[in-house]
Amino acid sequence: MDFALTEEQVAIFDMARAFGAEEIAPHARAWEEAGTIPKDLWPKLGALGFGGLYVSEVSGGAGLTRLDATLVFEALSMACPSVAAFLSIHNMCARMIDSFGSDEQKARLLPPALAMDKVLSYCLTEPGSGSDAAALKTRAERTNEGYSLTGTKAFISGGGYSDAYIVMARTGADGPRGISAFLVEDGTPGLSFGGLEDKMGWRSQPTRQVQLDACAIPAANLLGEEGKGFRYAMMGLDGGRLNIAACSLGAAQAALDATLAYMGERKAFGQSLDRFQALQFRLADAEIELQAARIFLRQAAWKLDTQAPDATKFCAMAKKFVTEAGSRVADQCLQLHGGYGYLADYGIEKIVRDLRVHQILEGTNEIMRLIVARQMIEARG
Repeated sequence: MDFALTEEQVAIFDMARAFGAEEIAPHARAWEEAGTIPKDLWPKLGALGFGGLYVSEVSGGAGLTRLDATLVFEALSMACPSVAAFLSIHNMCARMIDSFGSDEQKARLLPPALAMDKVLSYCLTEPGSGSDAAALKTRAERTNEGYSLTGTKAFISGGGYSDAYIVMARTGADGPRGISAFLVEDGTPGLSFGGLEDKMGWRSQPTRQVQLDACAIPAANLLGEEGKGFRYAMMGLDGGRLNIAACSLGAAQAALDATLAYMGERKAFGQSLDRFQALQFRLADAEIELQAARIFLRQAAWKLDTQAPDATKFCAMAKKFVTEAGSRVADQCLQLHGGYGYLADYGIEKIVRDLRVHQILEGTNEIMRLIVARQMIEARG
């Protein structure tokens, strides 16, 4: 088994890391304070092909593998996991349009999405349906012109900021088979947004409720087939879980790199901190945990790329393991910085705050355990 990255993969990682270091990291704290990401950042990422990482080349995308994409998110998260995670959401939406959209939808929506002249958001979660996503209440009623959508989506990254939304709404009976997916473009009558959420982390991402009040959309904005929206949404989540794990990995690695440098400079009792054996052990534990997480993540991505029958299980396991490992390492890095780790100037406390939500979104880590356990029991026969 070959664990080495190809030359092309190394180049992808290096390109993303260099972009993050130059265009994102110097501004990450200011964007957090402002509560938004400047829109002019996205076309720069689009110019690198990062607006459609795994959109097919036939549709104008980069056509990368899911393993390749994790390298991009790992590298960008070394600059800011909040920005990288928002890019992941946009890519998940672009892939859904490429996979399930009509030729007309692809021709109309993909070119600006790939260039990132238009940013996309994903609307599944509701105030009363988080982990039980199939219990969503937003309804889409047929009209002479198309559909009328009514309901509320919660915790939407890009709410009131993005240019278009993929909204899951109920067209049929209760349960997952009654759910369809729709494209709702900004400015559509009946589309409005709640107040800006005041969050622990991911503060540079504008997050609001997305409210639909008899929101009228044309029939051409149905994505794919009626009744298959939940399946489309779940298919996107396997890759989304890999991406969010990669974001945890990259940010935790950045925290560890900063901590290693800090401990070589900071002195106590006449010697630098990295000369104390007890602290060396903590550095070693962090390195071991991140290396194990990296291999696990890449194995899961490889399984998704090869359409292995247990890919969903491995994506769930990797998401659970890597996000928790990333948070543990970041927390230890803050501790090793002492009081300075608690100060915003050093950047570690931001990483700790940003990574905490990774154990909740894209399916909570409790749901990841449930997925794994159920597949273990099914395999037993």
